[in-house]
Amino acid sequence: MEKKTKPKSPKRARTPEGHDYLTDPSIVSSAPKKEPSPKTLGQRVAAIRKEKGLSLEDLASRTGIDVQTLSRIEKNQYTPPLGELIRLGKALETKMGVFIAPSPPSPYTVVRAHERKKVARFASGTKKRHGYEYESLAAEKGDRAMEPFLVTLHPTDVLEMSTHDGQEFIYVLEGSMEARIGDKVEILEAGDAIYYDSTEPHLVRCHGEGPTKILAVLYTESR
Repeated sequence: MEKKTKPKSPKRARTPEGHDYLTDPSIVSSAPKKEPSPKTLGQRVAAIRKEKGLSLEDLASRTGIDVQTLSRIEKNQYTPPLGELIRLGKALETKMGVFIAPSPPSPYTVVRAHERKKVARFASGTKKRHGYEYESLAAEKGDRAMEPFLVTLHPTDVLEMSTHDGQEFIYVLEGSMEARIGDKVEILEAGDAIYYDSTEPHLVRCHGEGPTKILAVLYTESR
């Protein structure tokens, strides 16, 4: 007696639409992969520079920061001072705060005391502390024009004057601070404040044996 066989059902063509990613490994392997978002300050600078189609040489000519230093920044081997971050932001048409942390379009942000993250500066090529460490007080606020920081100044012999666009306000919380604005030198104690144009060559550092704590607010024009 002849055995009957069931007719085979035609194979359905696989399409990327309407599939189940969990049960179709061939589709999963061919699915476009998302590029991981930059996590560090240096990675963000590099990503934005490349997005703008600029080379390190291009960025150096726009900022006045040499190529070797820019390369070290992008490799997270050197943490730039806040003034250099402002110059990088202007050259890349980006708010300097984006380098510290990406900003979602939020109308406000609350930073709890235990959530603040410290960023310490180190002298180029060494692990020697470069005068200060800072904590951003509004890193997650979108489209902000002001950059408030809690800064701890440590005793240092470094005299590194800075010049960049914007204005700065500083209120001394603890200790004693030296402020150099052009050829003027001011000594500020706890409770004193200073406000100046950042276009003037300036430097703030710990005065005495320290440490000194200050509230610093940097203002940069909206882009």
